[in-house]
Amino acid sequence: MTRLSTFDKALLNLLQGSIPICSHPFAEMANRLGTDEETLLIRLRELKAAGFLRRIGTFFDSNRLGYQGTLVALKVAPSELCAVAEAVNRYPGATHNYEREGAYNLWFTLLTPNAQYESKILAEIGKLRGVEEMLKLKANKKYKINVQFKLM
Repeated sequence: MTRLSTFDKALLNLLQGSIPICSHPFAEMANRLGTDEETLLIRLRELKAAGFLRRIGTFFDSNRLGYQGTLVALKVAPSELCAVAEAVNRYPGATHNYEREGAYNLWFTLLTPNAQYESKILAEIGKLRGVEEMLKLKANKKYKINVQFKLM
């Protein structure tokens, strides 16, 4: 699949900011698009498999929910980079885990409900084989980028 249909574009536009908050959001979206829920879900799976869609999710104001965020930079032995990244990904509060060039070659954000839990997780990560150094970079100001692509 290389071209998006009119239906696909309408569906992707809805997903970018108009997912209904209700018990059956995909049924409601299907209704808005003049189809049924099963057809919509099949199309979403196809769009994901074709690489047009990476994830469906929401953003929460983590601070208002009582969570604190930390950007973490790790210096990891190159031979252990994949294993460390996979281990970090197993923590529910770890997000945006990515490799970077330079001495600190693995970066991720960590959202935790309190400082004690953050310290526990970071201590465990710091003991992983291949982790040589860690930087914890607390945010002074929160920036939220909300990019939406209007598909015509």
